[in-house]
Amino acid sequence: MADNVGSKVTYFLVGLGVGALVGILFAPKSGEDTREYLGKKADEGRDFAQRKAKELRERADELIERSKDAATRGKDSISAAVEGAREAYRREASKS
Repeated sequence: MADNVGSKVTYFLVGLGVGALVGILFAPKSGEDTREYLGKKADEGRDFAQRKAKELRERADELIERSKDAATRGKDSISAAVEGAREAYRREASKS
């Protein structure tokens, strides 16, 4: 899943670069206007990338927390099963 998101971000960044290049080549505006436009778009791209990175970190933290909870529940279940088996063994051993 993380690879899928990483590849989407990579495609976005490549598309951003290609779009900027095409925009420069076919710009009907003056150089100053084009530079200002590209600067704004670069800022938007950076902001987008930062937002996505933050979302990915939050999702990763959430997944890690859920994994820890599941591991703790599994550990508790196994501990309870082992303790039950020990108790049953002790009962059977004391009958003999």
